[in-house]
Amino acid sequence: MVRIQRGKLLAFCLCVMATVFLLITLQVVVELGKFEGKKFKNSHLKDGHAQMEAEPLHLHPFFNREGLTLNRKKTLAADSFPIMLWWSPLTGETGRLSQCGADACFFTINRTYLHHHRTKAFLFYGTDFSIDSLPLPRKAHHDWALFHEESPKNNYKLFHQPVITLFNYTATFSRHSHLPLTTQYLEGTEVLTSLRHLVPLRSKNHLRKSLAPLVYVQSDCDPPSDRDSYVRELMTYIEVDSYGECLRNKPLPPQLSNPASMDADGFFRILAQYKFILAFENAVCDDYITEKLWRPLKLGVVPVYYGSPSIADWLPSNRSAILVSEFSHPRELASYIRALDRDDRRYQAYIEWKLKGEISNQRLLTALRERKWGVQDVKQDNYIDAFECMVCTKVWDNIRLQEKGLPPKRWQADVTHLSCPEPTVFAFSPLVPRRRSLREMWIPSFQQSKKEARALSFPVSCPDESSQEEGSPGRCPYTLKQ
Repeated sequence: MVRIQRGKLLAFCLCVMATVFLLITLQVVVELGKFEGKKFKNSHLKDGHAQMEAEPLHLHPFFNREGLTLNRKKTLAADSFPIMLWWSPLTGETGRLSQCGADACFFTINRTYLHHHRTKAFLFYGTDFSIDSLPLPRKAHHDWALFHEESPKNNYKLFHQPVITLFNYTATFSRHSHLPLTTQYLEGTEVLTSLRHLVPLRSKNHLRKSLAPLVYVQSDCDPPSDRDSYVRELMTYIEVDSYGECLRNKPLPPQLSNPASMDADGFFRILAQYKFILAFENAVCDDYITEKLWRPLKLGVVPVYYGSPSIADWLPSNRSAILVSEFSHPRELASYIRALDRDDRRYQAYIEWKLKGEISNQRLLTALRERKWGVQDVKQDNYIDAFECMVCTKVWDNIRLQEKGLPPKRWQADVTHLSCPEPTVFAFSPLVPRRRSLREMWIPSFQQSKKEARALSFPVSCPDESSQEEGSPGRCPYTLKQ
């Protein structure tokens, strides 16, 4: 009986071992099959077949909206959606399908799409715009869109009527643009009313024993606004602590000497100690307003502002900045600042709005509330996203009109979308030999850009190729008048 039980146990163990062996063998066969399948798939790739494996998403840091950039979807997207071709390779993306509300468009920098039947719009970045390299011939169904948020000095040609009117849609710093970027350097009202960096007036008065009343921080010297000439003259009438490369008379701590530290908390703490900051833009244009204005307002320092002639329309209150344009000479401005420096009650009036957390300028509040993009806000599109979607939506609007048999709506920029006068220099300060060539270049540069703009002479749109006779060259007239 015992031998029989041992035999049964042995048989049972053998059966278990056989079962385990079979399972392991089966698993090996399955894995080998998968391996062979991959080899088979890869052999097709070597033969030129399209890759069907998912590739990683390549998102440009400009974009926080999810984009579809898989190679296997690019051809399908380009054949199914309107194509928006970035003629300036701003985004660096060869293909991305983006959703804009209920609409979707295919965005690319790939110029092989120039003559694609679904290409509807060309997007230009202002700094890179050149009249010597344009997507010609321009078809009637091709819209041109301009994105230009940077300094006017980067490309003066855009500020003349023959050039700016080439564009159907614009996103510029002008309030008159189709997508105004006037508040591009301002995160929101909360940073203006925040008291985080505010140094009490009593402490500032004590710090005045070692600090000048005014501080100036610039490393872009002798720009078109000629601000350094003004500040140099101002320094003969009042003490100014000047950090940075321009007119420097006081060093920053080594850890803050890099321009990248301009938004560092340590740099803010230094500036916040002062009563006044010289906030001078690098160019004088309507609505061209940069961090030069917003930074002192955030820090609770009174900005002494020179730049946009329309700046009063954007200040948080009617007494929050001292405007250089209201003084006929730096000598008068210096006298006014010295008087405020001695009178706490008069000085306090310039920061009362911040202490109370009250922004009375309804234009500024409305602009911040209604803008379709955010600044350093991961919950919102950035302004490039908003620009792309503005163009995409307008293109789709016209597609739907044409599907109903209605004519498309035509959009066109005008001179108010970028308005800049010719640069000037201040007469009270002689040219400085070391900077002479740089300071003198801006006026000739502006005048030359005007000549180039006037020389531009070609139709805003050309007939579609489908309407041209067989054998025609398919090109519209394009000449540059000499």
